[in-house]
Amino acid sequence: MQVKHTGTIPLETGRLLLRPFRADDAEQIYKNWASDPEVAKFLTWRAHQDAGVTRTVVDSWLKDYRKPHGYHWCITLKGSDEPLGGIDVVSSDEHLAAAELGYCLTRRLWGQGYMTEAVIAVLEHLLETVGYERVSARHDTKNPASGAVMVKAGMAFEGVMRRAAKNNAGAYCDLALYAALRGDWARARAGQSRDAGNPS
Repeated sequence: MQVKHTGTIPLETGRLLLRPFRADDAEQIYKNWASDPEVAKFLTWRAHQDAGVTRTVVDSWLKDYRKPHGYHWCITLKGSDEPLGGIDVVSSDEHLAAAELGYCLTRRLWGQGYMTEAVIAVLEHLLETVGYERVSARHDTKNPASGAVMVKAGMAFEGVMRRAAKNNAGAYCDLALYAALRGDWARARAGQSRDAGNPS
């Protein structure tokens, strides 16, 4: 299957609407998660010191939308347009039809299944509609909650990459690697459909 890019089109789940970011989102992004050291604790970027930093980042996402393979979704609750998190394709390899996800969410929504819901929607879109063969994600091994999201979303643990990155304090860290493959995803979805049609 050839990769057919769609750009960042809106995606809907039971509780969420994932939409493209807008320039006027920057202030709320800064307030809701980009300025929070707890959100950035295990990431490669530091908490933003002021909203100007956030505006610069959002501007880079808006420029990325000009590319068909630029994927940056803003996570919002249905019925509210407030930016509460983001999920992005942080890198891709067109030759291998492979993409890597990154995501973050405002602290007040942690532990309620919202991030898993968003990741499932994006995986389904990238694997089934866009046609990526493989979508992966990594997390600092000191942040197992992120790995739990990946597992719940249907990604398989593939191993630990030792001293494979530096955190935002400049220290080396180990990364746990997870991935979902298009064939596995399709088979899992087909199995779920059969189970739903044949309750025991």
